[in-house]
Amino acid sequence: MTPRSVSSRWQSCGPLAVALLAGCLTAAAQDAAKPTAPLPSNVSLRHEVRHAIEKGCAWLEATQNTNGFWSQPDHPALTALVLTALIGPSPGKSTSPAIDKGYAYILSCVQPDGGIYKKEVQSYNTSVVLSALVLRNRPQDRVVIQNARQYLIGLQVGDTQLGQSNSPFSGGIGYGGTDKRPDLSNTALVLEALYESRASVQDANGVKAPDLNWKAALRFVQNCQNLPGPNALPWASDDPANKGGFIYAPGRSNAGQTNMPSGRVAYRSYGSMTYAGLLSYIYADLKSDDPRVISALDWLRGNYTVDENPAMGPQGLYYYYVLMAKALTFAGVDILETNDGRKINWREELALKLINLQKADGFWANENGRWWEKDPILDSAYAVTALEIIENKL
Repeated sequence: MTPRSVSSRWQSCGPLAVALLAGCLTAAAQDAAKPTAPLPSNVSLRHEVRHAIEKGCAWLEATQNTNGFWSQPDHPALTALVLTALIGPSPGKSTSPAIDKGYAYILSCVQPDGGIYKKEVQSYNTSVVLSALVLRNRPQDRVVIQNARQYLIGLQVGDTQLGQSNSPFSGGIGYGGTDKRPDLSNTALVLEALYESRASVQDANGVKAPDLNWKAALRFVQNCQNLPGPNALPWASDDPANKGGFIYAPGRSNAGQTNMPSGRVAYRSYGSMTYAGLLSYIYADLKSDDPRVISALDWLRGNYTVDENPAMGPQGLYYYYVLMAKALTFAGVDILETNDGRKINWREELALKLINLQKADGFWANENGRWWEKDPILDSAYAVTALEIIENKL
């Protein structure tokens, strides 16, 4: 199974389509799309969003280190996330002194093995940087992009590496280096980077390079979903609080466990990983009527909120926001109908939430430090990207 050749999230859209950023859907969403009346345009809110984006970008540009990186030199992914926010969907913003210095820095992190990292979390850094390089879309970066793809593909683990036949972790990808145990967060980032760079699957001589084992990756992703049937593992829960949602890795939830009335212990589904799981299914070309996709959306409808990362509270909140914006956009969801019958314009609600969370100087900051989110540079990059995805559909 390989992803179809459809438009990537930003850079593959032509000049007209760029203005319809949120309409660049995956093939899975397009298959199910039905003609509907366009939503009324909210011009006032769109201007507010543009103002918040510009303030956020100005603050980010002002915080760049003189050596070209943002936040931490040992993690080029942080710089790549800022570059993604600064470029946004506008082809006219593909270069500036800050952007050029930032890209020069991340290119200085290219390793002989094709990865793009410094010392650790090789998979995470390479995935995020690869997506940023594809977004810039420069011919001179093609070899770096191709080598980074092959590096990530080489991190996919199988039963041999795990020393276990039919391992539930087989097909996934972890942080890399000494930490090879796969998890959904890293796997989703790799799938995104490979999906976005799929136009680079051939080398300069036109020879098709080896690709990821997408079937194995899909099996790993479904092994992270609370959905008996597709997930045959004994812990998969069909209780209403968890059914359809995702956890961090097979048998491990960062949201912890809960005791069910039946006496069994369930691993709690949570928001950010459920959006990551939904995105992974889209990248793997699942159709919108697939039970795994339907169940994921059902859980998200039942747990919709912009006030917290469901089941995680403030932990990973800005990561949750950007995943929500990506997943619901790529799934073709304009109005989210919750399980209690409410019809929600999620773009407006998320945009207003992010505007209200923005500090006077233009940045965002989570008071909870889980997953580095006390770093206002990271939070601001996530927030600006989420607003850019939302902007042109308002």
